Amino acid sequence: MSSTVPRPRTRKAPAERSAEIVAAATAVAREQGLSALTLRAVAERAGITSGLVAHYQPSMDDLIARVYTDLVEEEVRDVERVVAVAPGAAASLGALIDTLMDGARDELTVVWVEGWAMARRSDALAAAVHAQMQRWQTLVERIVEEGCRTGAFSTTEPGEVSWQLIGMIDGLNAQSLARGTDTTRFARRTARAAEALVGAQPGTIPVTA
Repeated sequence: MSSTVPRPRTRKAPAERSAEIVAAATAVAREQGLSALTLRAVAERAGITSGLVAHYQPSMDDLIARVYTDLVEEEVRDVERVVAVAPGAAASLGALIDTLMDGARDELTVVWVEGWAMARRSDALAAAVHAQMQRWQTLVERIVEEGCRTGAFSTTEPGEVSWQLIGMIDGLNAQSLARGTDTTRFARRTARAAEALVGAQPGTIPVTA
C-alpha cells in the first residue's frame, strides 16, 4: 500500500506540475542523494501519486540527470560568484579552494560521488556528468590561464593542471565525507600543492583555513 498522503485533487497546468515534480526530486536528492530518487520518494515529497510522476516524468534516468545538472549548475554559479570578486588569479584560486573545502557542501559531494557511480548504468546521467565536469574544468582553467597571462602563474599546461587540481579537491572531499572528517584542515596543503602545479611563488595562493 502506498504511503503517499492524499491531497485534494488540483488540476494544474502541465508545465507547473512538471516543475513541481522536478523541485520535489531536487529536494530529495539534496537531502538524501541521487540514489534516493525513486518514483515513490518523489511522489511522496510532491504529495501526488507515483502514477502522476510517471506520467510527467516517464524516464527516471532523465529526471535524475536533470536533477543532477540543476544541483551542480547551482554550485558552479555560486563558486563563479565567489571567485569573480577576488583580486587576481592567485586570490581567485585561493577563494575556489576555500569555498570547495569549507565543509559546507557535503550534500553536493554525495551528489557528485553517486553521480559518478550511477552514470555507469545511465547514458543520460553519464552525459550530464561529463558536461558538468567540463564546466568545472573550464572554470578552473580560466583562472589558471588568467594567472599565466598576468605572470602570477607559469605553467605551460593550464588544462592538465586544472584537471589535476579539481581531482585533488574532489578526492579529498569524498574521502573526508567517507571518513567523517573535516576537509577544511587540508585547504592550506591543497593551496601549497596548487602553487606547485600552476607555477606560482610559494605562499601566493591565499586561503583562510
